[in-house]
Amino acid sequence: MKYPHIYLASASPRRHELLTQIGVAHEILNVPPPAGEDEPILPGEVPLDYVQRTALHKAEWAAKWLNREANEGRRIVRPLLTADTTVALAHEILGKPSDHDDAITILCKLSGQTHQVYTAVVLLHDRQVHKALSTSDVTFAKLSHQCIEDYVKTGEAFGKAGAYGIQGHAASFIQHLAGSYSGVMGLPLCETAALLSRIA
Repeated sequence: MKYPHIYLASASPRRHELLTQIGVAHEILNVPPPAGEDEPILPGEVPLDYVQRTALHKAEWAAKWLNREANEGRRIVRPLLTADTTVALAHEILGKPSDHDDAITILCKLSGQTHQVYTAVVLLHDRQVHKALSTSDVTFAKLSHQCIEDYVKTGEAFGKAGAYGIQGHAASFIQHLAGSYSGVMGLPLCETAALLSRIA
């Protein structure tokens, strides 16, 4: 499959690796964040709506930045891809841990439970918005407090929704996964490939 050359507006090394895995030529855009923080959760907002709104907001912000760059002759316009991943347990959004204690609290909640991982993907091209959504159910084994402490000390928990990365040491926590492994990593490849094929 021949995919178009795109911009990836994401600082996630995992998304870069996943696009490379399926042969998508891309350039990473280091877009300055609008506020340097995660998108705030609106009152009453459910995880499914939150992740889709956040991915779209990322895309719109990156597109404005890219258009300024293009108007000033620094870049050419290409299709633009963004994504956002959210972890939720019983409708509670579990974001990126703020510190060591927060990471432990999040992982204690996930221990022995089945949680949901939502990844929304947005592709902007020719003023059209293409969207995809991946939903996965992930079941953690019962984790001892020492196991959680040791994991947090590796540093893997930070910068990741739900305080874990499925591709690292936390792979040993997972008893069952129903859904998309790459979606849990941060970019569902089947859904992303389908979006890109629309504009190929």
